[in-house]
Amino acid sequence: MQNDKEFLGTAPVGRLLFRLALPTVVAQLVNMLYNIVDRIYIGHIEGYGDLALTGVGVCMPLIMIVSAFAALVGSGGAPRASISMGKKDYESAERILGGCFGLQLIISVLLTVALLIWNKPLLLTFGASENTIQYATEYMSIYALGTIFVQLTLGLNAFISAQGFSKFSMLSVVIGAACNIVLDPIFIYGFDMGVKGAAIATILSQAASTLWIILFLCGKKTLLHLRLKYMLPVPRVVLPCIALGSATFIMQASESVISVCFNSSLLGYGGDVAVGAMTILTSVMQFAMLPMQGVAQGAQPILSYNFGARRADRVKKTYKLLLVTCLCYSVTIWTLVMLFPQVFVSIFTNKPELAAFATDALRVYYAGMLLFGIQIACQMTFVSLGNAPSSVIVAVMRKFVLLLPLIYIVPHLVPDNPTMGVYLAEPIADVIAVTFTTVLFIFQFKKAMKKIEQPTDI
Repeated sequence: MQNDKEFLGTAPVGRLLFRLALPTVVAQLVNMLYNIVDRIYIGHIEGYGDLALTGVGVCMPLIMIVSAFAALVGSGGAPRASISMGKKDYESAERILGGCFGLQLIISVLLTVALLIWNKPLLLTFGASENTIQYATEYMSIYALGTIFVQLTLGLNAFISAQGFSKFSMLSVVIGAACNIVLDPIFIYGFDMGVKGAAIATILSQAASTLWIILFLCGKKTLLHLRLKYMLPVPRVVLPCIALGSATFIMQASESVISVCFNSSLLGYGGDVAVGAMTILTSVMQFAMLPMQGVAQGAQPILSYNFGARRADRVKKTYKLLLVTCLCYSVTIWTLVMLFPQVFVSIFTNKPELAAFATDALRVYYAGMLLFGIQIACQMTFVSLGNAPSSVIVAVMRKFVLLLPLIYIVPHLVPDNPTMGVYLAEPIADVIAVTFTTVLFIFQFKKAMKKIEQPTDI
């Protein structure tokens, strides 16, 4: 079926979503394992592992920004390529692929130069101290040289998923993770390179993933081919992709800003224990959200292709299935967290004081996730249908309009326990955001379906 160009528009929706989502979920989990193992190796470096781990941790906001730029191009270009495929316009889809590839090369060069020149002042701004700045700069200086591999791996892999080749997309992640797990101990311990060795292992692993992806996109199995003649980033081709990808970019890049705001506020009210608990809470949140995000990414090519093919019935059916699946999952995981928060916390710490504090905080922080499946389903559908304005609006609403000010406002509303007030900002923002997104989606989805149900475009 993978060789059939029409399978996204003909295969049963339920079976198709399962087939595309399962490898995506696996890839998400493998990628998390990849990051966790990387930190475990660094943390166990004899003599200075704790400082090295802290130093590398300070690099995470910059790494998230690099990933966000990859998403800016890939998550915007891939749905537009799927829509063109649905219209049977494969030439336009390949122009989008080629233009996004060229744009990522340009962005990679600019980011590499910026990180090499300004990495130290940026790291100090993000919380590096005199004790950890050495390890942070050692890691980031080498990581910056591999920016091109990060950009191409994350950005181009979206185009493999967009064609329905989710197994090959999964392998791209697995290859990088496997290489990193093997290379980390060799460079860190075997060659006694410490943090530098971890950075080298990371960029070599990303390079292996990049090579796999480019070979696939230039091979015989792909439906869209990476062609040299389309690699010049023409504005009329890449600007709509950037517009659509800006929502994902905002979501990922804003994590750096939100993280700094949470930590600074918590440090003032609750000290190091509160900040340490926040690390656990965000880790649990990321771990719990991965399967839901994987399902949503699996639905993207089905939604985009059938929207381009003007198959409103399949778009509606896919959205309903995505919504039910995500909502059932968010309700289930919310119930488990509410009933057994200590189980989730124990995965990340065995210190009694921190575990007790984080257990109480987790129930507060996670309170609004009950209905978050609605947010994920609607947000991915906006992106899949090429609705850039709505996707940007819901991203900005949740992070900047709601969560950012609430981090500083809510603690004053609960003066008896301002620390928990900081955590309470998250569920308040989530509930309001889900309500806003649902109302906006009802109007926009009806409008989109009416457009493709008509005999001709208006």
